[in-house]
Amino acid sequence: MNSEHLLSPAAEAGLVVDAVLNDLREGDHRGVVVDSPPGAGKSTLVVRAAGELAAAGEPLMIVAQTNEQVDDLIARLGARSPEVAVGRLSAVDYEASDRVRDHPRCRVGPKVADLGSPAVTIGTAAKWATVTEGSWPWAIVDEAYQMRSDALLRVAPRFVRALFVGDPGQLDPFSTVEVERWTGLSWDPMQSAVAVLLRHNPDLPVHRLPVSWRLPHTAAPMVAEAFYPFTGFRSGTGPGDRNLRFGRPPADPLDEVLDTAAASGWGLHELPGRFTVRTDAEAASACAQFAVRALAREAVSSSESGGGALTADRIAIGAAHRDQAAVIRSFLPPEAKGVTVDTANRLQGREYDLTIVLHPLSGRQDATAFHLESGRLCVLTSRHRHACVVVAREGIAELLDAHPSTEPVHLNVPVKFPDGWEANQAVLSHLHKGVSLRRHKPLR
Repeated sequence: MNSEHLLSPAAEAGLVVDAVLNDLREGDHRGVVVDSPPGAGKSTLVVRAAGELAAAGEPLMIVAQTNEQVDDLIARLGARSPEVAVGRLSAVDYEASDRVRDHPRCRVGPKVADLGSPAVTIGTAAKWATVTEGSWPWAIVDEAYQMRSDALLRVAPRFVRALFVGDPGQLDPFSTVEVERWTGLSWDPMQSAVAVLLRHNPDLPVHRLPVSWRLPHTAAPMVAEAFYPFTGFRSGTGPGDRNLRFGRPPADPLDEVLDTAAASGWGLHELPGRFTVRTDAEAASACAQFAVRALAREAVSSSESGGGALTADRIAIGAAHRDQAAVIRSFLPPEAKGVTVDTANRLQGREYDLTIVLHPLSGRQDATAFHLESGRLCVLTSRHRHACVVVAREGIAELLDAHPSTEPVHLNVPVKFPDGWEANQAVLSHLHKGVSLRRHKPLR
């Protein structure tokens, strides 16, 4: 019998977290890996593990991938373990954010010697790569699947044992230079830190967090099927636990899509099929108008953690390219300027009540590896707590059929699952299912 019929989501997740912490305390492995679906509590695990290691008198270093992630972890550490001293490694010109200044015992400095031997020292992977002296009994690598393996190699001399936490379904590391010369090597720098770590240390324990606390029960099955086909996960919520209701009745053709998304978790708005430039003004305008309509209809959300009015800062619009995001942003009126508009790369790790997605393949004549990247679509379709609206031009299914995956196969390169072509097909199939939602087209 499946464990989800025996245990509550909290109990099932708790067993995995306990097993991870037990491996940290009792195991003799050099590293522990924790795979996590979207919104499964990666940061909560990192903060808890850091607090317990620090309380045991073991100084540790935390390696995050961006300054935003560093500041967020500092805020969480301050909320959970305010008594633990934290050192924030930074650039010389770094200005501490409010989250860092609010921590009761956080010191900021560009060098380890400036921090006063705190229990926890935290910085970005790029900053840690400049540290040439000192070592720590423990390291925690956050968002480890976003970290290139060469970045791990540069910081590895600084720690003895490490906890690696990340989401294998998200975007892989990227590079702006040619990388074919390393393809197939076990230490290929374009592989993620975790991928190379496990190829050289296959006996390391790997744990998988089984519950997403972000994605509602309407979203978790599709995201799990499309992007996590061999591990899966479930939502921490069930029917009726979350609601998104509009205070004003529909008065615009787009409102039907919003109502469907609020009721079923997903909405699809299909524009007439045609090939377009990348900055498709009609599609960009539609994305902006969905955000405007959601605000104008005075939506209210409710969930297991509370609720309130759907404000602009709780809405995000995601796209594949920065120029697409810029065009969408230009269509937002003043009352919607607080809506987040960004690329998948920059939306990783963030969550909102309502998300609007410009499909990466919308209006395209070809299906390149960039646009078929499963991690990109996974990020875009897994940021929401209540509902997601996908905006796309008709013809994506036909485009996929005409452009099956033709990426070259290299020796000694592990096959990546899920394949981007399959993941896109799975998402489209779900969005087009008549049993769960209807396809929506603009009035003509």
